[in-house]
Amino acid sequence: MARIVVVGAGMGALAAAARLAVAGHRVTVVERGGGHGGAVGRFERDGFAFDTGPGLLHLPAVWRDLFVKTGRRELAECVPLHRVDPLAEHRFADGTAVRLPAARGGAVQAVEAAFGAGAGERWAELLGRARETWEATRRPLVEEPLTAGTPTTVLGVDPYPWRARGLLRRKVPATLAGLAAAELRDPRLAALLTGTVAEYGCEPGRAPASAAVLAYLEQTFGLWYPSGGMRALADAVRARCEERGVEFRFGAAATRVLARDGRAGGVEVEGGGTLEAEHVVWAAPGLGGLPKEGTSRFTLFLALRGRRPVGTPHRTLLHPADPGDGPTVRVLRPDDPASRPDEDHEAVTLSVPAAPHGTGAGAVDWTAPGTAAAFAGRLLEAAGRAGIALDGRVLWQHAHTPADVERATGVPGGLIPPPALAGADGSHLAAPNTGRLPGAYRAGSLAHPGGGLAHAGMSGAMAAGLIVEGPDWRGSY
Repeated sequence: MARIVVVGAGMGALAAAARLAVAGHRVTVVERGGGHGGAVGRFERDGFAFDTGPGLLHLPAVWRDLFVKTGRRELAECVPLHRVDPLAEHRFADGTAVRLPAARGGAVQAVEAAFGAGAGERWAELLGRARETWEATRRPLVEEPLTAGTPTTVLGVDPYPWRARGLLRRKVPATLAGLAAAELRDPRLAALLTGTVAEYGCEPGRAPASAAVLAYLEQTFGLWYPSGGMRALADAVRARCEERGVEFRFGAAATRVLARDGRAGGVEVEGGGTLEAEHVVWAAPGLGGLPKEGTSRFTLFLALRGRRPVGTPHRTLLHPADPGDGPTVRVLRPDDPASRPDEDHEAVTLSVPAAPHGTGAGAVDWTAPGTAAAFAGRLLEAAGRAGIALDGRVLWQHAHTPADVERATGVPGGLIPPPALAGADGSHLAAPNTGRLPGAYRAGSLAHPGGGLAHAGMSGAMAAGLIVEGPDWRGSY
């Protein structure tokens, strides 16, 4: 039984801690803040509750697997998950609207009905090629650990089978935006793809064509919402850690990994203290650097008077007339009693990708007077233009800015790492799961396989697998 320190209490850290504890190790989690979950936070006021981080879960099998392997109670017994159907309603500036059912066949029919003859076939063919991409990269990209000595050649080449002039052949990888324009042709249908992928923190004009796999995963494995919101999942994972004997030390900021006899020997804690350990899992900013790609996110919480209209989709994406007009706005309207004081009120969340917090080039000082309020006003205007009239129902509103994301996660600027992607010579990969010293490992959104709740859970499984099974472990989560 080894002593192990896990740095950070985000979702990747918790996933690693639970798996290590069930393997018989003594695990201590040190967290600079006062709570767990990292970006998966909760804002509550007057009986309303909002998720401050991701609003939906994809690839729920990652977390189901964690619960199966760490205790007697399965995930569904701890936190019921509900499949979101339709996956989304997409609204466009010309008045076109399409609801994508969770079933792929229904989605193809909906696309055909909304965008005309041939659109459904083009959409189906693109998802089919995205499936080929998933099958080619699934193991090395999301199921196997990435170590410092692992060759990344296979992940440096974009495996998306590009279609050009009606012929299926491989060529120099394009960006996702170029792929969407060439294969889908209708700008609205292209926006359906790029807007969906942008939800994961990927910039369509920079992301490789392989990013289309994210739309395929969403359509194939669905989107899920836990009863009580995403924070309920974080609470359940922490509870599982405690059931397995994990010790938590909050308000303790680890500053560096200590070396002993040429390998990791513990961590130094701010203020001069140390914690000795045979292994260290670093799941916080610092050891792995900053995201290579990614933006932050601006979120507006709306407490509304009046009932949630019958038939309202859980998720709506509002697409601008032109990508240069601004990002796609996401509207989340969960039918969850835990999110509102009673049936005569509704909790709604509007959000968009946003510039990171700061004063340098490309950043915005989100704490400057009036900045957040002006941005919030633009989101409400976008909703109104799309036919979602909310202004007259607002009791109060609260903005969660990139500055707030920075405070919650510790990542400078509040940058939100996207999932790792194949292509572009490996420039869209995250830091390896092994650290510079033997016995040091990385987990969390800054480590392989990148950002997102499912990927964070996988990173925790990878770090735990390398410790429990040894450096040659190549198993999946």
